[in-house]
Amino acid sequence: MPASEVVEIRRLVKLRRLHPDPAELALEDVAGTLDFNERAPESRPYLVLNMVETLDGRISLGGRSGGIGNEADRALFHALRTRADAVMAGAGTVRTERYGRLARAPGRRAAREAVGLAADPLAVVVSARLDLPADLPLLQAPEQRVVVLTASESSLPEVPARVDYLRDEATRAVAGRPALTLAPLLRRLRAEHSVRSIVCEGGPRLNEGLLREGLVDELFLSLAPKVAGGDEPTLVTGPAFDPALELELVWLLEQGNHLFARYRLGKAAQYP
Repeated sequence: MPASEVVEIRRLVKLRRLHPDPAELALEDVAGTLDFNERAPESRPYLVLNMVETLDGRISLGGRSGGIGNEADRALFHALRTRADAVMAGAGTVRTERYGRLARAPGRRAAREAVGLAADPLAVVVSARLDLPADLPLLQAPEQRVVVLTASESSLPEVPARVDYLRDEATRAVAGRPALTLAPLLRRLRAEHSVRSIVCEGGPRLNEGLLREGLVDELFLSLAPKVAGGDEPTLVTGPAFDPALELELVWLLEQGNHLFARYRLGKAAQYP
């Protein structure tokens, strides 16, 4: 996919803005507002969550998220990836979704370079116990740089991808599972790897940790007109927030009965 085709797809994907000012927009116009690096503080990366869910709050169908969104959701997903230095995900999400090279299409790499970013985003994988199979496509891509945030002293076997580690001993327990203290690790990503912005793609335990530590600046939430039922996971897994977190709606878009919301978290704007 050449760069011109990426731009053309973004122009063809039309969205209707419902808030703040009703208007018809192309996805290319929306992508131009994603100025994450310009918002980055000195102390840590600017971090946005990007999630898709059903009307009853489920973030996967049959264990995977791919069947929830529509074409516009997928286009916005890739647009977000072309605007951040790094893409973050928890080990469970990486394993289940079988993550591969994050910018496989040449056009998407060219789109990143056009806005001053490296052609390939840094992959940041959060795995307290280093529970990552070496045959993951992400680790088998020689072009991909990966930083693993972990509490384990072990290392993965040698793989084609370049893998670095940021280790943390200050783990905590959430629902009986080890969870990292993320703030110092994000500060090290900023200082040691020059990461100014991160798009985080879940899962729910990682979302909980980031939100609880006040590290999330924005939430992009795609809401699909579907009801899943069952016991599929929701946006956040873990103890209740007391008080509940307050978010500010930045904009709300619609396409094909799917809603796309962009929220800011006021607490995170303090840049802890």
